[in-house]
Amino acid sequence: MKLKKGDDVIVIAGKFRGERAKVEEAIPAANKVILDSLNIAKRHMRQTSATMQAGIIDKFMPLDASNVALWCSGHKGAARVSYKIEGDVKTRVCSKCGETL
Repeated sequence: MKLKKGDDVIVIAGKFRGERAKVEEAIPAANKVILDSLNIAKRHMRQTSATMQAGIIDKFMPLDASNVALWCSGHKGAARVSYKIEGDVKTRVCSKCGETL
């Protein structure tokens, strides 16, 4: 998966198409990402020993990683990612404009 925590992404498909957000958590095993302010669901929680707060809480639900793309500030759009290896350092690069992501 080419996305990491803290990346700035744009949603390219689905309900939130066109929205920009930051990646809060990446789940490579399921190929999903949790975004900062998108895809929030209401969950009714019972008070337990693990969760002291009962009631309706907002839960950030994961989106599939194929529905988001990295945001490139160079050409102000979605970026396809390629990699450049210089010495021992591997960096992500925008395929369109060549800027380091």
